[in-house]
Amino acid sequence: MLKGKTALVTGSTSGIGLGIAEKLAAQGANVILNGFGDVTAPRAAVEASGQTHGVKVGFHGADMSKASEIADMMAYAEKDFGGVDILVNNAGIQFVSNVEDFPIEKWDAVIAINLSSAFHTSRLALPGMKAKNWGRIINLASVHGLVGSAGKSAYVAAKHGVIGLTKVTALENAKTGVTCNAICPGWVLTPLVQKQIDDKAAREGITVAEAQVHLLGEKQPSLQFVTPAQLGDLAVFMCSPAGDNIRGVAWNMDGGWVAQ
Repeated sequence: MLKGKTALVTGSTSGIGLGIAEKLAAQGANVILNGFGDVTAPRAAVEASGQTHGVKVGFHGADMSKASEIADMMAYAEKDFGGVDILVNNAGIQFVSNVEDFPIEKWDAVIAINLSSAFHTSRLALPGMKAKNWGRIINLASVHGLVGSAGKSAYVAAKHGVIGLTKVTALENAKTGVTCNAICPGWVLTPLVQKQIDDKAAREGITVAEAQVHLLGEKQPSLQFVTPAQLGDLAVFMCSPAGDNIRGVAWNMDGGWVAQ
């Protein structure tokens, strides 16, 4: 379905981003990965997913807190892949603290990586998408773009901002073939969430398994983690012809979190 398209997925060397990258490759899209750490295993996983289509897989290690490095990544995409057709803004970090104790540098980093990076990639991808009259921008927000949680002021502010950016981008391109939507996951068992589980277990003197149940029970009625593969399938749906008139949506996949 996506053969001949190129997808750039930020923060895609693990977790949600990697799961989405694999699903897009399985539909024939060439994929540009981005993130920190060893890219050998993630690249191999995406190549395997797209093997039957002979997809091309690239990598750029841009630090998503730096506008200049994002610009370099987008230039790489243009030079080596002919531009970006599908942009998945997934890169994100978390820091937990009450507002009055929140370190300024942590606030700035969360806003830069979780919100500003999506602006920078979008502003650079849009001209090429509009020239082709086809494009998909998918912003990974969070249920925390829809509701709040104590201790997560920067993350919640950033994710609410991502949904606002999504709506405006969708409206500005509503008469074109370019769509912009947000996906809002609940708890997904990523390295980021595993750290929260481990910290909770240590803090409360309980097992990791007990901490996991407690974590889900507080917010997610299904008591099941959302999986990166499920989020990837939703991204594929948004890229399909069925997604042509899905515009400016904040689509929560959260086991019932915000239904309460």
